[in-house]
Amino acid sequence: MRSHTSIRPWYLGIVTPPLAVATTLAALLTLSPPASAAPVPDVPAVAAAPVPDVPAVAAAPEAGSGVASDVDAAASPEAAAEAAPFAAPADAVDSPEVLARAVRFKGAAFDTCQAPPLATMKAWRSSSYRGVGVYFAGRGRGCPNQLHLSRSWLASVDGMGWRVLPIFVGSQSPCVRSEAKRKVRMGSGSAAQGRTEGRQAADAAGKLGIRQGSALYLDMEAYDAGDSGCARTTLAFVRAWNREVRGQGFLPGFYSSAESGVRHMEQARRAGQSDLPSVMWFARWGSGPSLYGEPTLHADAWQPHRRIHQYAGNVTETHGGHRLVVDRNTVDAPVARFQP
Repeated sequence: MRSHTSIRPWYLGIVTPPLAVATTLAALLTLSPPASAAPVPDVPAVAAAPVPDVPAVAAAPEAGSGVASDVDAAASPEAAAEAAPFAAPADAVDSPEVLARAVRFKGAAFDTCQAPPLATMKAWRSSSYRGVGVYFAGRGRGCPNQLHLSRSWLASVDGMGWRVLPIFVGSQSPCVRSEAKRKVRMGSGSAAQGRTEGRQAADAAGKLGIRQGSALYLDMEAYDAGDSGCARTTLAFVRAWNREVRGQGFLPGFYSSAESGVRHMEQARRAGQSDLPSVMWFARWGSGPSLYGEPTLHADAWQPHRRIHQYAGNVTETHGGHRLVVDRNTVDAPVARFQP
């Protein structure tokens, strides 16, 4: 992501539940559309119970250099997503109260290190983008001093019709590949750190006017998931962050490179691990904007409406006379919610 300098993603069986269970899960996981959803009042967050850490799943060999097709499937991918059973960890079904508040966006989005000025956001309405990734909090951000980001900025871009994807860049894996991120590596008490930073994410979101029911995306840059000790520490952090964010009434999302963090989460999902992300944001550049052809994810994983693909990075674009260096994304996932 554009959260730090000189970023490059590391390029690198599922058991289907009975039909009745799958149908129930699919119903629970369907997110309400932004325009027609009736306002739902906030409810108190449910406290997340501590869950002991468990060993991480060993990383499988990396896939070859082939990339996914721009075409998601021979048939309509939306129809396939709706019809497919959702094979998920036992407790990955988010609460109906949170899902009732969620706002889903489907379309093109960009992310860039520094939240652009409002004049740029207005000018970029002439582009095909309608979503924007915003680095709203976290000690690992490449642009910690956001010159424009504020509660009023978010309210203004929301009023322009932009859908916001809030990104939290916190502590990074002990075996993070980016040299720039090694100064913010998590320690051995990663589960406690994850809880603390999950609370920080929820608090920061609330101060910016991002309401419960929003998705908050944890940015975990590429790491060596083949190192079992490092993978175990990282997974403990991610699970604890997810538990805390869920307990605060938000949907926990996860961003990483397809061949490291995303592959790791998929292996944990297949092993039946709990407390995994609600939404998967995978980075595979140069592969086209496909959401459903990613080789590291099972076709039924993180479905429906729970995927984002960052398919190009460090691209210079000009719209309405305003130039930015951005990463390009295809989105079918929950975003920030600002209205009551």
